[in-house]
Amino acid sequence: MIDRTHALPITRQAAALGLSRGSVYYVPRPVSEADLALMRRLDALHLDFPFAGARMLRRLLRREGVEIGRRHVTTLMRRMGISAIAPQPGTSKRHRAHPVFPYLLRGRTVTQPNQVWAMDITYIPMARGFLFLAAVMDWASRRVLSWRTSVTLDADFCVEAVEEALARHGRPEIFNTDQGSQFTSSAFTGLLQDRDIAISMDGKGCWRDNIFVERLWRTIKYEEVYLHAYASVSEARAGIGRYLTQYNTARPHSSLADRTPDEAYFTPLLLPAAA
Repeated sequence: MIDRTHALPITRQAAALGLSRGSVYYVPRPVSEADLALMRRLDALHLDFPFAGARMLRRLLRREGVEIGRRHVTTLMRRMGISAIAPQPGTSKRHRAHPVFPYLLRGRTVTQPNQVWAMDITYIPMARGFLFLAAVMDWASRRVLSWRTSVTLDADFCVEAVEEALARHGRPEIFNTDQGSQFTSSAFTGLLQDRDIAISMDGKGCWRDNIFVERLWRTIKYEEVYLHAYASVSEARAGIGRYLTQYNTARPHSSLADRTPDEAYFTPLLLPAAA
């Protein structure tokens, strides 16, 4: 909208469009190497201390010799899309204008594939930069049905992952997520409602409501992501894809009677209660 070659000064153009001059002249800066290293460490600390907020994470970093302020930690956590799991204002990162659905899985026994699917998003560090991973999981079999990566925390890549899972595997009875703005958006909820899928959302700060996806994140980070400093987004996608294929086809689970997720999904037996 701003024409820098026009005779009308940029100040006047910005005023006519209702834009601040700061937004016109602002040039985005890449995340510094120091902040990327801190974000990588914060991600690992968040897995080990998911209840830790900015103050506790700052203390943990200072015990490791890293001098950092609480506000800086808060800024990095916001950029990563992570927050403490303890119930407190703002932890769910939901959009205030979006509707929230009740949690439908409390006391429910889940024993067969496609009864319940769940979805979540996690932060993936790379050698330079980072991206986000979203995955759709079948609760009973722990099978990852589809996944997508993105460099931004929008709803589009989540919708794409769900569309692929629905196209490949039919539809579940219930679809469970947290209260994040990606999952409360009309694009996401409308996709499920159009297919008569019941929508379930975790209680605010109740990380155990989506425990199986949380366990998946810990597994994939310690068994794949932290072992490889991905040099690019394409390399990260390839590595994650290889790991999730191995996870589905070759990695046995004690909770599945030592079967793989593929075996549990495609040849279901009476599985232990998943909820």
